[in-house]
Amino acid sequence: MSNDGMNYAPKGKPNPVVKEGEFQVAAVALDHGHINGMCNGLVEAGATLKWVYDPDQEKVNSFLEKFPGVEVADSLEQILNDESIKLVAAAAIPSERSGLGNKVMEAGKDYFTDKTPFTTKAQLEETKRVVERTGQKYMVYFSERLHVEGAVFAGDLIKDGAIGKVIQVTGFGPHRLNADSRPDWFFNKEQYGGILCDIGSHQIEQFLYYTGSGDAEILHSKVGNYNNPDHPELEDYGDATLVGDNGATQIFKVDWFTPDGLSTWGDGRTFITGTEGTIEIRKYVDVAREESGDHLYLVNKDGEKHYALSGEVGFPFFGAFIKDCINRTENAMTQEHAFKAAELCLEAQEQAIVVS
Repeated sequence: MSNDGMNYAPKGKPNPVVKEGEFQVAAVALDHGHINGMCNGLVEAGATLKWVYDPDQEKVNSFLEKFPGVEVADSLEQILNDESIKLVAAAAIPSERSGLGNKVMEAGKDYFTDKTPFTTKAQLEETKRVVERTGQKYMVYFSERLHVEGAVFAGDLIKDGAIGKVIQVTGFGPHRLNADSRPDWFFNKEQYGGILCDIGSHQIEQFLYYTGSGDAEILHSKVGNYNNPDHPELEDYGDATLVGDNGATQIFKVDWFTPDGLSTWGDGRTFITGTEGTIEIRKYVDVAREESGDHLYLVNKDGEKHYALSGEVGFPFFGAFIKDCINRTENAMTQEHAFKAAELCLEAQEQAIVVS
């Protein structure tokens, strides 16, 4: 497990849903290491990674070490003009994700962006219009659910009725700061959007998914810079409370305070309460017991159960997403869901009380 969440890039078993060359994709804007996880998932599901482009040759070289044989494009336009490319994956600076995605969709291609997909509501509204006009997809890599086997399995258990109706989700999303290795944009609020907008987006997306909420209200949110005076625009802590349109509730906290002694980049956990049972997901580590991740604890009428899920479940989102792009369906994730998660994290950020 990586000690650096910025370069967290899970690898799963190849499970192609298309033939070689049938679904060609490109990777651009390599500003965040999540691009590697995004491309791993797509390639394992059968996508053919044809092009890579970034103006920074060092980033391109690093990408080619992980994905050898990919052609290096001279410009974004070269990729957008290639009719064989069906999807463009990107992990741009957060404030630039929307504009890049709009350009990709206007060129007739689907777009797959790292989270957070937007840093302002104006971006969200503009992209909604572009999606409506072009019919293209603006899909989001919410890795803390889509690329975590324990989180995938929790969704399966909930669908199967293992804990009844979900009424509450509690999320903990600590991350290791590694300040010295972060780019300048990471500390500029206008560029990264704020902690609730950024890593908080994972938490809100999971809440909507696990509870089946179509919408939610932000009851309370707060952010602060407790221990990083050298970076005054960094929010190193944030939390929020939500209630869904079906009455389910959420409490979550996110922070940049992972202790140096932890064996991975963050002890991410999700607790799910249902009317007939509970689930706890220990996503990346089982502290002081197992350095492996993907531990799930289920308690219901049948008793207590521990599942060690690493390498057992896979990552079905990517194959479903490729099929959605080909068939113009919405089985992997609906566009409405992706936009609603983004909207709510922007609202939580906008109305957050500042503490310190």
